[in-house]
Order: sequence, then structure tokens, then C-alpha cells
Amino acid sequence: MEKVWANVEAIFLADNPETFVTRQIPEVNLEFGGIRGDRHFGVTSKADSRQPMYPRGTEILNRRQITIVSVEDLDKIAEELGVEQVRPEWLGANLLVKGLSEFTKLTMGSRILFPSGAGLICMGENQPCTLPGDEIQKHYEDHEKLAFRFVRAGYKRRGIVCAVERPGTIHERDEVQILINDFKNPMQ
Repeated sequence: MEKVWANVEAIFLADNPETFVTRQIPEVNLEFGGIRGDRHFGVTSKADSRQPMYPRGTEILNRRQITIVSVEDLDKIAEELGVEQVRPEWLGANLLVKGLSEFTKLTMGSRILFPSGAGLICMGENQPCTLPGDEIQKHYEDHEKLAFRFVRAGYKRRGIVCAVERPGTIHERDEVQILINDFKNPMQ
């Protein structure tokens, strides 16, 4: 298991039921289920197109409680799209981290540990779709087809989804330890 470090640059909450776009907050208390008040809060969720093995609407474990993106990956997306920036809020992110190149490629089962003792477990890549691309397009009307182009630009750069493994508080500027899961000798 490899250990690396990163920093929390910003924390966000999706508490407007009309949109997935998040707003910045200075700190958050993680609970089993995620961030209370966030659109993805809950220990369970309803199966949708991401879980075709279950009938739509079936209650399943919520693996998408927290979405994390990195400064490095967002910069690469912006560069590929030819825009000034791609903001984490436009992607519905809950956390923005800095310090780990290719953050989105973090392996499933990797742990993200915070100074408070809070812990997240990586449940996989957040697959890019056109919804965040539509949001990016709103901010760059002079660029064509950003929604469509985002899907390609966001591949392996869109961030990860996590579940809360241990509740606790997260603050801006927290230094986090990331334990990278090695599939040859996986963490349990």
C-alpha cells in the first residue's frame, strides 16, 4: 500500500434541489451517509442507469455519497476544452483536493484519511456525462459543443465517488493522507 498526501482546497454542498451544482462552505461534518443536506446524502439510494443489474428504483447501498475532484485534473479538462477554468461547483463536487497527479485514477478501495479521524473509501471513478458539460457551456457561450466535448475531456479526470467509512469533520486546508489500494495485496 502506497501512502501519499494531498490538501483540501475547498468543500462544497449540493443543497439546492433544483440543481446538482454545489456551493462552497468552510467545513463539513461527515456522517455515515455523507453530508447531511446534500443531494447525495444517504446510506442507501435508488438504483438508476449506473446500476443496470438492478431494476430502476431498487434500494441499494449508496456508493456516491461524496464526490471529489482535483485541481490537477480540472486544469487538464480546462486545457483540453480550451477554456480558462472548470470550477468544481460546475461538476457537483463536494471536495476539491490538490497535490496528487491523476487523482481520478485512484483505485477502488483506496482510503482518504482526514486529521479529525474521518475516512472515505474510494468507490470508483465518477464517469463524465453531458450534465456538467451543459453547466460549463453556460459559462463559455462562445465555445461550441462543450457538453459533448466534456465527456471525452473528463474521461479519467472527472474525479471519484466515495462512501463515508468513518464520520468526522473536514476543514479547508486539511492535509489528507491517501492510502492507495494495491489490487495485488488489497486493503480490507
